[in-house]
Amino acid sequence: MSKKKMQFEVRENESIDECLNRMKQEGYLPVRRTEKPIFQEVKKNNETIYEPVARQIIFEGKIIE
Repeated sequence: MSKKKMQFEVRENESIDECLNRMKQEGYLPVRRTEKPIFQEVKKNNETIYEPVARQIIFEGKIIE
């Protein structure tokens, strides 16, 4: 028995479409998209600044019945 809900992260060398196709192949339909920024610490003039360098995209999938 599969889980009713599952999270799918867009992998590093994967497009959003490829992730959505992977979800479909596993029998899940996307119901929510979440994006989280990934920051990098940069030190400038005795100050620490956090700069966004990437983003993590996660889709929540619901099983297709």
